[in-house]
Amino acid sequence: MAARRSTAPNPRSLLPAVLLLVCSSLPPLAAAYRPGDIVPMRRSGQYHGSRSVWYDVLGRHCPAFAVNREVLMPIPQPNGFTGADPYKIAFQIGQEKFHVPWLYVINRKTSEVPLIDFHLKYSGNDLLGVTAKVVDMPHHYVEIHPDIKKNFWDPQNWPKYVLVRYTWYKFYLPYF
Repeated sequence: MAARRSTAPNPRSLLPAVLLLVCSSLPPLAAAYRPGDIVPMRRSGQYHGSRSVWYDVLGRHCPAFAVNREVLMPIPQPNGFTGADPYKIAFQIGQEKFHVPWLYVINRKTSEVPLIDFHLKYSGNDLLGVTAKVVDMPHHYVEIHPDIKKNFWDPQNWPKYVLVRYTWYKFYLPYF
């Protein structure tokens, strides 16, 4: 006759389940941002129907969590650039959490230097949303730095530098 095993739970058999439960609650805490943390960002370009791969943007050009700031972002020369077609770029922000669709940067039917204006929404330590649009650079920037316009529209001068403005908006979410 075979001996019967006890069906009572063994404390050692519960340990892996408890560890799994505790570890599964840690990733949201690890993904939380603190003010001033660099929010990762990737960029892709498109010119004349061909797209580049996604490139990581250097930290000094990325948004800093909950910090309003402006940076000059370099835009590399696309392969086969002649200036005949528009050049546009797209962004992924926050570990590919948010996608900003194609923004026309060069040949956008204006002679003004572009400025990419990002609006980032957050609550607590979490990034909630991102929108962006290309606007004309304010005239007082061009008046202070008159070579900006000349260098941007010179077809031989690469990389182009585009002013990027990050503006953060805090939202208070209700507790349920």
